[in-house]
Amino acid sequence: MIVGYPFSAVVGHDDLKLALLLNAVSPAIGGVLVRGEKGTAKSTVVRSLAALLPEVAVVAGCRFSCDPAAPDPSCPDGPHESGLSPQTRPARLVELPVGASEDRVAGSLDLERALTEGVKAFEPGLLAAAHRGVLYVDEVNLLHDHLVDLLLDAAAMGVAHVEREGVSVRHAARFLLVGTMNPEEGELRPQLLDRFGLAVEVRASRDPAERAEVVRRRLAFDADPAGYTGAYAGGERDLALRIAAARERLPAVTLPDDALRGITAVCAAFDVEGMRADLVMARTAVALAAWEGRDEVTPGDVRTAARLALPHRRRRDPFDDPGQGLDEERLEQALSEALSPDDDSGDDAPDDGPDDDGPGGGGASGGEPADAPPGEGGGTGGRRPESPGAPYRTRLLAPEAVGRGGPAGRRGRTTGESGRAVGARTPDGRLRRLDLPATLAAAAPHQRGRGRTGSGLVLRREDLREALREGRESNLVLFCVDASGSMAARTRMRAVKGAVLSLLLDAYQRRDKVGLVTFRGEEATVALPPTSSVELASGRLARLATGGRTPLAAGLRRAERVLAAERLRDPRRRPLLVVVTDGRHTSGPDPVVTARRLAGVASVVVDCEHGPVRLGLAGRLAAALGGTAIRLEELAADHLAAVVRDVRKVA
Repeated sequence: MIVGYPFSAVVGHDDLKLALLLNAVSPAIGGVLVRGEKGTAKSTVVRSLAALLPEVAVVAGCRFSCDPAAPDPSCPDGPHESGLSPQTRPARLVELPVGASEDRVAGSLDLERALTEGVKAFEPGLLAAAHRGVLYVDEVNLLHDHLVDLLLDAAAMGVAHVEREGVSVRHAARFLLVGTMNPEEGELRPQLLDRFGLAVEVRASRDPAERAEVVRRRLAFDADPAGYTGAYAGGERDLALRIAAARERLPAVTLPDDALRGITAVCAAFDVEGMRADLVMARTAVALAAWEGRDEVTPGDVRTAARLALPHRRRRDPFDDPGQGLDEERLEQALSEALSPDDDSGDDAPDDGPDDDGPGGGGASGGEPADAPPGEGGGTGGRRPESPGAPYRTRLLAPEAVGRGGPAGRRGRTTGESGRAVGARTPDGRLRRLDLPATLAAAAPHQRGRGRTGSGLVLRREDLREALREGRESNLVLFCVDASGSMAARTRMRAVKGAVLSLLLDAYQRRDKVGLVTFRGEEATVALPPTSSVELASGRLARLATGGRTPLAAGLRRAERVLAAERLRDPRRRPLLVVVTDGRHTSGPDPVVTARRLAGVASVVVDCEHGPVRLGLAGRLAAALGGTAIRLEELAADHLAAVVRDVRKVA
């Protein structure tokens, strides 16, 4: 028997424990998203919650955990007779692995019964197993988007609908959804982020004494799990009883008008979209009052609910930090104004300050002319970093060739185990995903010759067919950006950074991995190793300084090494190289010769050259790479109707 770590023994993480307990009291809150760096006991805390949940009474033999007091009328195992003796079991914690398929999550046709008995029967998935329990998704940000949509829809409606392979099933699926993630590996899309009721940021303590206590307790648990857990049995029992009591008290808790006005005022003050935040805050405040043993919501409950329900909903842009907490002063002001609506003293009018565009504001620092680039000498000192221009929607830059089973995304086409079915084929090795209709069609003509006499189907290995699916994959988009003095004119560098920021936004939306190589002076630097966090890339881009010579060949060589290393680490992810340059090189060997070594990698050269005299090096560079050259001003999606695509097939 595996002994879990006690919930009451966890040191710190007060917000996380409170968010989980409130969802245990009221699953209607909508679950918890736990964001935090690796090694912060996120999974340990979540797994320890299941032991605190009250036992559930289920209909004996029902695979969908129907409540005997109110069985689901649409239960596939029903209808259930009234007056059956209930069976009691502990609440389940069901873990959903990142690599799970849709049929494993939602359920599918029972292949064994279909092939042996010739009947259509439903085999429940993880949603059915998690009903009236906890569904835990570790690394939820790495889960395929369509699976996340499926989970969140079921969690919001409390019902799972399955329409697949000739099976139409509806069953109850009410569970506490908990997801954990490491932001360094990429963020959830904002619309998915909003579907989680509460979100908590978890960080390791910086207090040496507290860290020492964490280590001490963990070592004691590892040495004697049963004995250590027994020492906290009393605390665990008290928490379980408190959860059960809060659940009973929950329907009697009232939400006064002034508290409701405070909730809506806070949501309006923080400019959150839609009404989900208001509902989640109200449910959280009511659950908190029940947890504290009160019959009425207080302003303190509203304040705590705002801290848990709003930070991840304030994200207005993909490059905003969703882990940033609330402005406490702004929160208090919104609450005080809501509770005292007639108080209009006018004290909050902003003072007239100096005009930022006046003397000493808005111009180049130190009296330096705005558009004067530094000298093209051998020095590598950089100018003050320029802020990027406003991002815009870019044209699609994507490999033309079809990949084979790359990571799920939205850029290039790929064949693999996800996506829409486009046909069936005989497996060339291990059967990965059975195409049942095609298999039955292949076996049907041979039944008489194989001596079939009963209702079962006589199958042979050669009858098996697997589904051929085509979907979209994510790529590795490696930016190779010229940061030399020739790019340092303020207006032009702002435009270049704005273009790269726009491409980063496009990479975020298409679930790509991104990397950033910059070159200036005498060398090239990996400003950002390949990562799924475009927030990191945008931050490095904003801090990018310019100046010095233009070692274009060095930039291409460094990009080649980065791509080679990434190919070994993640061979299925196809690279897309985006070179941003004005087509000049004043240091190092001929970049065209270097570019030929990268031929075969899908490439796009963004030409930033300007002026009446053009050298045309960007075009020659694109030809050597075997890619496409586009002008900086042609990058916007609405510049031309045609889609820019690379014409090279990845080797």
